[in-house]
Amino acid sequence: MLICGKFRFSLSRPLIMGIVNVTPDSFSDGGKFASREAAVEYGMRLIEQGADILDIGGESSRPGARAVHLDEELDRVVPVVEALAKMDVPVSVDTVKVEVMQEAIGVGASLINDINALQGIDPDFLAHSEVAVCLMHKQGEPLTMQLAPSYDDVLADVIRFLDKRVEAVAAKGISRERLVIDPGFGFGKTLAQNLELLRHLESFKTLGLPILAGLSRKSMLGEITGKPVGERIYASIAASLMAVERGASIVRVHDVEAMKDALSVFNRVEGKAA
Repeated sequence: MLICGKFRFSLSRPLIMGIVNVTPDSFSDGGKFASREAAVEYGMRLIEQGADILDIGGESSRPGARAVHLDEELDRVVPVVEALAKMDVPVSVDTVKVEVMQEAIGVGASLINDINALQGIDPDFLAHSEVAVCLMHKQGEPLTMQLAPSYDDVLADVIRFLDKRVEAVAAKGISRERLVIDPGFGFGKTLAQNLELLRHLESFKTLGLPILAGLSRKSMLGEITGKPVGERIYASIAASLMAVERGASIVRVHDVEAMKDALSVFNRVEGKAA
């Protein structure tokens, strides 16, 4: 069971998190949904296609991305979250800023998706809510994280980091039923390191929490296929299905309809709930 604000997910089947970027510079769809109306319309289309949760991002975290001013991120994100939440849609907010988290929760956000795993944040305001939190691993900062990522043992290092963050956050009063972990594919990892994490994703199940896998249209898939961002749908679905097969409970994707179809087949074969 994942407690996600007022929503409860049994996790008897993999969940689909649909991506709605309200940024001008996201690596895949930057600028397409920069207005509130366009973002809300697109988000509802993803729900109709089968998304269980919508992930709203107002600051790009792609390699080489620069930070966005707080007021600008608030202006991008909060109206979209508020509109979607009023439509009874489970909404996640992809942010590292406390102020954005607080404002988003105030207008109905159900999940906080933090690529910094709440490091340097006092989570008291989260502990006194039912909002879910996704803790992600990354090495370095978006501007420079892909220059020379290095690990002693990428699998062990990432598991160790997430284990420590889970314990630290739980000690602050955020129940484990509200926590999700994400190994952070593409965030300070080479192709070989990303593949190692995907190959052994089931190892993260030792932490006893739902695993989120964000592989959609990532550069690692471009390295493998030689395809540009807009032509990585098939590779994205394949990678996401392999993540599910290895234990992922949530897949964060751009192409919701295709992912829904692929999971429908997977779930039927595996005997999981529709």
